[in-house]
Amino acid sequence: MARFLYIFPHPDDESFGPAAGMHAQLREGHEVFLLTLTRGGATKMRFSLNKTVEEMGLIRLKELEAVRDYLQLTGLTVLDLEDGGLREMDPRELEWIIREQIEQIQPNIVVTYPVHGISGHHDHLVCHAVVKRLYVELLEIHTYLQRLAFFTLPDLEETPTQGGMVRVNRSRKAFIDCVLTLTPANEKALVDCLNCYPTYRQVIEETGVAHKAWETLHFELFGEDYKPPITSLTENLPR
Repeated sequence: MARFLYIFPHPDDESFGPAAGMHAQLREGHEVFLLTLTRGGATKMRFSLNKTVEEMGLIRLKELEAVRDYLQLTGLTVLDLEDGGLREMDPRELEWIIREQIEQIQPNIVVTYPVHGISGHHDHLVCHAVVKRLYVELLEIHTYLQRLAFFTLPDLEETPTQGGMVRVNRSRKAFIDCVLTLTPANEKALVDCLNCYPTYRQVIEETGVAHKAWETLHFELFGEDYKPPITSLTENLPR
């Protein structure tokens, strides 16, 4: 069995797709850890709720902990770095913080955002760059590291939502190396995890993510190329 570490900047990043994969991997007997770099308190939703960044961060932390409890994650670590401020950090400091978590958990498979960050949020872009550079360095030191995967969306022009059309960054078919087929139970788990974020209900509805037919999840694999794509993140581990 493998040990996974998902690394994302904000609460809810894990529930906009990856939660279905986490659910599948946990039910297969794998260990699944989640590292979230911020509490997500700077979300614009705080204005409609009349909350400060600190107050909103505590609310979103509780929502993320509900996801942890629902999925029965092997472990959850939530840091309190500045939401929206990762681009202002010394990347070496951020690398060191993440390195401590990786060396403590010792994952076989690390999962984070692709180079385009899907939404294009600067925290997503920084997370990708820092995790990738750190992974390359640690790969020369730690034999437990076997794969770096990037959760992504397949290349389509637009995604319909109730509010019109929402544009997101996607990966070309040629870049996708793993396509995970989901069961109805995995899809239900994704929706249930989204429902753990009542303060984000407006965003969830606007994106249409809870109403999408999540039949598959897509991943790019760093330094690997599979045509056709493999069907599991634990398939053909390079070492």
